[in-house]
Amino acid sequence: MTRWRTIGPILALGALRLAAQIPDAELTQAPTPARLAALRTAAQRDGWGPHVAPLRAAALRAYQLDKLAAMEAWLNVYRWTVWWARPENEFTGPWIQAVNAAKVGHANMPRTYPARAAPLGQALAPELQAWLLGNTAFSAEFFAVLEPVDYLPNVFQILNELHHRDAARFKKYASLALALAVVYDVPPPPDWPHAQVTAAALPRKFPPAHEAFAWWTHQDEIGRTYHRLARLGAAELKYVVDAAAPFPELEWGARISDYPLSQLARAYTMVRYRNDRLANNNPVWTGKTYRLPDILGAGGICVDQSYFATEIGKARGVPTLFFHGAGKDGRHAWFGFLDSNGKWQLDAGRYAEQRFVTGFARDPQTWGELTDHELQFLSERFRQLPSFQQSRVHAAFAADFLAAGDFDAAARAARKAVNYERRNQDGWEVLVTAAQKSGRDAKTVENVLREAALAFHTRYPDLEAAYVNRVAASLRARGQTSEAEAEVRNIANKHKGGRSDLSVAQARDILQRAVATQPLPEQIRSFNTVLDNYGRGAGIGFFDQIVVGFVEHLVNLQQRAEAKRALERARQTLKVEPNSQLEGEFARVAKLLSAQ
Repeated sequence: MTRWRTIGPILALGALRLAAQIPDAELTQAPTPARLAALRTAAQRDGWGPHVAPLRAAALRAYQLDKLAAMEAWLNVYRWTVWWARPENEFTGPWIQAVNAAKVGHANMPRTYPARAAPLGQALAPELQAWLLGNTAFSAEFFAVLEPVDYLPNVFQILNELHHRDAARFKKYASLALALAVVYDVPPPPDWPHAQVTAAALPRKFPPAHEAFAWWTHQDEIGRTYHRLARLGAAELKYVVDAAAPFPELEWGARISDYPLSQLARAYTMVRYRNDRLANNNPVWTGKTYRLPDILGAGGICVDQSYFATEIGKARGVPTLFFHGAGKDGRHAWFGFLDSNGKWQLDAGRYAEQRFVTGFARDPQTWGELTDHELQFLSERFRQLPSFQQSRVHAAFAADFLAAGDFDAAARAARKAVNYERRNQDGWEVLVTAAQKSGRDAKTVENVLREAALAFHTRYPDLEAAYVNRVAASLRARGQTSEAEAEVRNIANKHKGGRSDLSVAQARDILQRAVATQPLPEQIRSFNTVLDNYGRGAGIGFFDQIVVGFVEHLVNLQQRAEAKRALERARQTLKVEPNSQLEGEFARVAKLLSAQ
């Protein structure tokens, strides 16, 4: 998801004059304490709004002077000013739109949100504002972590409360405070961390943020955490603070599981596997409560094992991820964790023979699914490299130029961003948008998209596929249908062996286009072609995404006989092992068709 990088409007002449009062010599270094103190004094008098434009001018001048530390520091002061000046009623509407666009709204969120006229900065005490303005490292982390779906009124309120209760501890564990703020700003969804347990057995509710902050900092201070929490960033700590189990259970879990961090994967098999649950087709937890001791005592299936292991890790201050995915002949859940070398181990409890080519995990900050490349980015930790720091700053200025309508400047800054770090997706997105908005022809935009696909093609196949699909969409829009289909087929064939999930996704898109644009006989032919090209030896992922959807489509068209033929043809093509979950799924759908 592209983060908020928009910063403000084009400067007025008066603002330029005000910015000119800051000499260039001062703009080649971070804002001085005296400058920040004067700014705060002025803001207390007349609010933050009048200072937005002058500070943008100062940041742009610092950017021209090309001193990385200085231009980032001035940029961050400017960005704080933008948010603190923004009235809450101007924030709420765009935020709701962002939540809807990302499709991360859920039933546990409030139905209405206040839309007060007060500026967002009023949620922060002057002492905290002063610390934020002067702390370049935290400011950089805040704006790097911030997502469009973060509800800033609550984010600021949580930060302010934690700082007010214990300023010294807040400063020591500032990244932990930030992780809590961006995770606890909205309630968790009703199907988190998985849907196979009722709300009565597992209430999806976070504790008060100050209690969570006190608990984890205490665990760290008494040496119970495997990671020193003050040394982790918010991007990692958010996978600690998203614990679903209450603190007494976490303390119990830390006591009964004494595995060292290098052997944390063994927490998964501490839970006895219950084959009878699957034999009785009862995947939902049947107990009245879903406490960690309940799970250990009663045993469970893979989702229960994964939940248990992730909570054990979080109890020890270890970032953990709950995964679920489809393999060759069944569905499965496993977990991942951050090891002592700062590397993500993403295969704990994952069965190699099932060929789980990828898994789905949830980002507790956005409540959306983490993509493959985001997981890979987490594992590589390249965002900590100096080259990425430079890239990130150039991308932030590029987005500001774009928002201001200066598309050429946006393209130049974005080009610098991707030259410093080819994996900076924000930079590529600005490059594409700048080309589109500046009126470049479709072929030029397609070339930028192809360049982006090439930047990711070696190690990030999902990003490569996404950019290739955008090239194909552009080709279709200008009537180059055969060329577009060739692009899609090429990417599907490329990943048919090693990344069958991406091949399935491409095949699904091919079939969906046929359903949307072709008569029924052509739709059936397209299904058969997709089945022959991508379904041979495929497993339950192909069944879920293509076979079931097309069978349901035929049933909706009152074509039950065709639906039965499609299902039987799929059974003959896919690799269906006896007594497997996939065999059971085919039987289930066949039974439904016969009953109708």
